[in-house]
Amino acid sequence: MERTQLNGDIMSSKTGDFVIPGEILGVSEQFLPDEGTYDDEGQIKSSIFGNVSINKSNRKVSIVPKSNTPMLLEVGDIIYGQINDVRGQRAKVEIQKLKGSNRQLALPYMGAIHISQVKKGYLEKLIDAFRIGDIIEAKITKIVGDNVDLSTASKDLGVLKAMCTKCRVYMIQTKRKGELYCEVCDRKEKRLISSNYLL
Repeated sequence: MERTQLNGDIMSSKTGDFVIPGEILGVSEQFLPDEGTYDDEGQIKSSIFGNVSINKSNRKVSIVPKSNTPMLLEVGDIIYGQINDVRGQRAKVEIQKLKGSNRQLALPYMGAIHISQVKKGYLEKLIDAFRIGDIIEAKITKIVGDNVDLSTASKDLGVLKAMCTKCRVYMIQTKRKGELYCEVCDRKEKRLISSNYLL
């Protein structure tokens, strides 16, 4: 992500950047967290999907959750979403944003990923790829009304951020493929990790 200099200080994000929950925006010694952000041990992070807003006068960083001109999704689009259910052969996804666009979605789209569309090859259990709360990047394969079929069968798609199922803190990647680690409770979990996974 591009870094920008503001009054001699370094920010990880600049005004207008689209961010997802947990993404680092800057440090609390230089800026104060405002709406849509929080302080995590000295790092200001986004708590919602939205666009960064940096107020130079009061040195606060906030996230604007929506923008004007609603838009419709199309087959082939790449979206950001959050897993809200994993059951049987399907993971349900609350679609949050179209990748590369700052415009608000016209409808509250719900997506689903069938186990056959998770990755190339065989996947025995869907919970080895996704868990509730995971933030994902996926491709739209079919749209019927406000229901959307999704696929993550590409190395740059899949889980961007994942929380530990035990203590609910964001996990980091290990050197083993498809494995994440929780630094708080020493737990390891499997996921379908995107090559764009955010530490």
